[in-house]
Amino acid sequence: MLGAIPGATPGKWIGLWRERLPHVSLELREIAVDAQRDALDDVDAALVRLPLAASDDIHVIELYEELAVVVMSVDSHLTAADDLGIADLAGEIVIVPADDVVRPRIPAAVPPAFAAPVDTAEAVATVAAGVGVVIMPMSLARAHQRRDVEHRVLRDGPRSIVALAWLREKTTPDVETFVGIVRGRTANSSR
Repeated sequence: MLGAIPGATPGKWIGLWRERLPHVSLELREIAVDAQRDALDDVDAALVRLPLAASDDIHVIELYEELAVVVMSVDSHLTAADDLGIADLAGEIVIVPADDVVRPRIPAAVPPAFAAPVDTAEAVATVAAGVGVVIMPMSLARAHQRRDVEHRVLRDGPRSIVALAWLREKTTPDVETFVGIVRGRTANSSR
């Protein structure tokens, strides 16, 4: 079983797995970022967002870094720009949902006068209504895309690193095969 945090896109690797090992099923399970360490106990491996609590019993392979984007209402004046910088968000209400994964630091932002949304979907719904902006990795913005919001790259914003992680004690030939697929090994290459 492969765990995946919201926004992760393991489709290519799952496709290669099914090509190479059609007789071995690969089940995908979504895991919450705030519970990703505990989820490693229940899956063979997982796509996680770093940082992950450091531990000698976990293997971690960094896969890719995601750009942060600013999600805003389609009516926002910020949509006029092709990309944004932190300075462009001065005076904006920056909403940080409870499940935030990028921990944005926008010094000149205005804090919201309401409680933090419980999750990213609620934060996106809030900005769709014309209240504030929310910063998240591009994959999450795409996953929460709606007609009433747009996003722009935050060129000097925080980055989010997606990694493959698994418990050392769960290293099996199947896990090693999946690691090889993720690292780009072909069916004919050897370790």
